Amino acid sequence: MEREKFGSRLGFILVSAGCAIGLGNVWKFPYMCGEYGGAAFILIYLLFLVMLGVPVLVCEFAVGRGSKKSVAVSFEKLAPKNSRWHWLKGIGIGGCYLLMMFYTMVGGWMVYYCVRSFSGVFAGASPEFVAQSFDQMLGNPGLMIFWTVLVCVMGFLVCLFGLKKGIERVSKVMMTALLVIMLVLAEHSFFMDGAEEGIRFYLVPDFGKMVDNGIGNVIFGAMSQAFFTLSIGIGAMLIFGSYLDRTRSLTGEAVNITILDTFVALMAGMIIIPACFSYGIEPGAGPSLVFLTLPNIFAQMTAGQLWSGLFFLFLSFAALSTIIAVFENLIAVFMDLLGWTRKRSVFVCAGAVILLSMPCVLGFNVLSGIQPLGEGTTIMDLEDFIVSNNLLPLGSLGYVLFCTRKNGWGWDKFLKEVNTGTGISFPAGLRSYVSYGIPAIIIFIYLKGYYDMFSSRGGLVFAGWMAAAVLFLGFVLVCAGGKGKNRQE
Repeated sequence: MEREKFGSRLGFILVSAGCAIGLGNVWKFPYMCGEYGGAAFILIYLLFLVMLGVPVLVCEFAVGRGSKKSVAVSFEKLAPKNSRWHWLKGIGIGGCYLLMMFYTMVGGWMVYYCVRSFSGVFAGASPEFVAQSFDQMLGNPGLMIFWTVLVCVMGFLVCLFGLKKGIERVSKVMMTALLVIMLVLAEHSFFMDGAEEGIRFYLVPDFGKMVDNGIGNVIFGAMSQAFFTLSIGIGAMLIFGSYLDRTRSLTGEAVNITILDTFVALMAGMIIIPACFSYGIEPGAGPSLVFLTLPNIFAQMTAGQLWSGLFFLFLSFAALSTIIAVFENLIAVFMDLLGWTRKRSVFVCAGAVILLSMPCVLGFNVLSGIQPLGEGTTIMDLEDFIVSNNLLPLGSLGYVLFCTRKNGWGWDKFLKEVNTGTGISFPAGLRSYVSYGIPAIIIFIYLKGYYDMFSSRGGLVFAGWMAAAVLFLGFVLVCAGGKGKNRQE
């Protein structure tokens, strides 16, 4: 069966950017900018995007285009014989399923709030009503199941039509609409009364805040956000590299996707922070900002029903673009690994994702007594922790090691693949940095994430989870071990 290809370069960029652009761009990045010194944090963040995010994204794209396969068989095709690199596919496949086990539910929240906002439910609503609405949604298993399943059906239906007619066509529409809506919302926030203070809080460098928060904490925050923002490490980007032709070099495409992802993150801050300051509300982080703080702001606005609906439509597109992209990776795994048709793969994956999403959905109501990471945590917290704190960094480490080590794909073959086509070339002089510097940074992010998560929860708990971290890290390093035998071309 001939490998599908994108219909246009724009399609590839928008689909890949749609995968990278997620809800973290909206509810985490703006808060971190304000908390850590505004433009000072942004400059450090951009530096780490160039130093860390772009090279790892290039590695993942290269493995995809070099193999023309999904994460299920890409390592087998490129790795030397008798090596262990194919074990890494477990991180990619498991990571995509785990991500969708909670991300589909959150996507359902966005679509539900979009419908409610346009219907006028929150127009003029009191803060108590807004808070009760969110709690009632979480406590209603039937409602949560309905919107989660709806999002799954919508995503898999798009994938059923294939790469060009389904994913590329729909992603172009969604991403274009997302950018237009975002610009309209940002312009509206920019001209609100009192917005100047919010813009100053967001964009003017405040080195005093950096010192207050600890320069090391600020640098680590920028580093980790730059690393996680591109959704690299679990093969979600690899699959689109496998559909890409060789007319353009991969570095330029990775830079374009990174610029688009960063633009959306910056503009999300321009939407949220001036609006918060205009209404005298300190911006917060996480779901509370999106589902509690902002609906209260929209409820006070003139034409708040319209602005609230547009904002949640923007979030719905951001969530759905990621969901569709990851669904495609899961579908491709069955097509490459078992030789199934797209139709069969879609229906099997849809059933699996819907079923696997249920523990997270029920974790807020029926299964709320299960608190796997300590008091007050949910099943979603555990799933998010496994993906964000483990599989994304470990998968990324695997790609970098695979592309640079002699017993892997190897630097020369990697560089040849990356620089094939017109556009920006990947500098050959960065070999030592990519081979040793980036792995060291990733390992630091990985272990520091564990330390921050568990160091305050008691010595035994901390020791146990750090031991788990070392074991997970050891698994990836074992995959990178062994001499292997070079394949005969």
